[in-house]
Amino acid sequence: MSNYLELSITEINKLLKNKEIKPIDLVLEAIERIEKNSDLNAFITLDKENAIERAKELENKEVDNLLFGIPIAVKDNIVTKDLRTTCASHMLENFVPIYNATVVEKILDKNMIIIGKCNMDEFAMGSTSRTSYFGAPLNPWNKTKIAGGSSGGSASCVSARLVPLALGSDTGGSIRQPSSYCGIVGMKPTYGRVSRYGLIAFASSLDQIGPMTGCVYDNALLLNAISGHDDNDLTSSYKEVEDYTRLIGKDIKDMKIAVPNFFMSDIVDQEIKNKVENIIELLKNNGASVDYIDINYIENAVTLYQIIAMGEASSNLARFDGVRYGYSCSNPKNIDDLYKRTRQEGFGNEVKRRIMVGSYLLSGKNATTYYNKALQIRDDITKSFKEAFTKYDLIIGPNTTTVAYGINENLDNPLQTFLDDVLVIPVNMAGLPGMNVPIGFNKDNLPIGLQIIGNSFEEAKMYQLASFIEKELNLDLRPKEVK
Repeated sequence: MSNYLELSITEINKLLKNKEIKPIDLVLEAIERIEKNSDLNAFITLDKENAIERAKELENKEVDNLLFGIPIAVKDNIVTKDLRTTCASHMLENFVPIYNATVVEKILDKNMIIIGKCNMDEFAMGSTSRTSYFGAPLNPWNKTKIAGGSSGGSASCVSARLVPLALGSDTGGSIRQPSSYCGIVGMKPTYGRVSRYGLIAFASSLDQIGPMTGCVYDNALLLNAISGHDDNDLTSSYKEVEDYTRLIGKDIKDMKIAVPNFFMSDIVDQEIKNKVENIIELLKNNGASVDYIDINYIENAVTLYQIIAMGEASSNLARFDGVRYGYSCSNPKNIDDLYKRTRQEGFGNEVKRRIMVGSYLLSGKNATTYYNKALQIRDDITKSFKEAFTKYDLIIGPNTTTVAYGINENLDNPLQTFLDDVLVIPVNMAGLPGMNVPIGFNKDNLPIGLQIIGNSFEEAKMYQLASFIEKELNLDLRPKEVK
């Protein structure tokens, strides 16, 4: 097997331009890697025939951009025309969309090649990807550990170098947390920076699509490709797209950085705190200033997230009723029986739990008591973050309180699903960009990630800091268990 997919995007691009390799070489290597590592369960659907056909079509085209001919994986809650999109649910097990999401159109415009659809938590509800109807994806660093969630399949396949790039979605940390567990770079962009058109909604005010890659530069390249206004998405920003690679490689002298005290509290494993403290010293030694600060209400972000996300989920998932598309129960007695049994049989336990709680939260006076109040406090969190960004360039801290844990741990503890994301949820509450960059390993050689948070639409500055850290640490991020 060739090892082209071990290279950076710029190195692959050079080989393609010089005609030393063709797109078909990359596709065949990706397919071989995916099939050899099928035990990772990173993919729900592998689109072999179309990927090969697409690669052959590109052979006679000019290599006109850095992403040309690159295989990419897409999280299975992003719709792809004529390619099964399941949301890892029995409800949509055989759903084949008739249109592409905007981000899919954008990557196809760059002549990238979709290799398949990645495993995930059912309807993106979870932090381990164990709620998937198709079984959980595994962590390439240790196949007895979770890959994280809900974008666990995307993180697993990029970490294992099955593909160089993947798209994930982040509602409450679902890009950053699995990226941290699997040792890759993952970016949740500013809310509105990337179109949500064609993303099957979980919680509409929180969801955001973002890039997951092996290194910082490749991540910025992919964000360049998928960003921009979209008339099909009413929350899409009109702000002009900038080149997110432009500050990569710049020094960090005089950069002002803040660390929330809550992010370094006793809830975080000591090994993770030690790695973050090492990064803080590295930054100080290279001319940056680092202060510890307080952000109002971030310790309550999980509770607020539960109220807002579950309420919006109950509304968004009402469309899955067995009538128009998706799973439909057999031989219903009447319309009530159709609705009841379709949803009972089509949804998994975690999804049903969230729909039930969300329906309660939005019913009658509860909407004012809980949902509207949560939105008010959410505004206060946003204001507190914005106040911090009047004094500081970036905010940093851990992404997770622990490293990836056992695939069979915490199975009977649904609350753990939310506590896994306690450090990443505040970013979604405020609509800010947040990313993971690997910063080392624990004693068991499991990855540890640093969270970098920026002000709205300042992703380029985040890549500047991330690229500095990446270069200084120069970590070997290739899992040893991968074939």
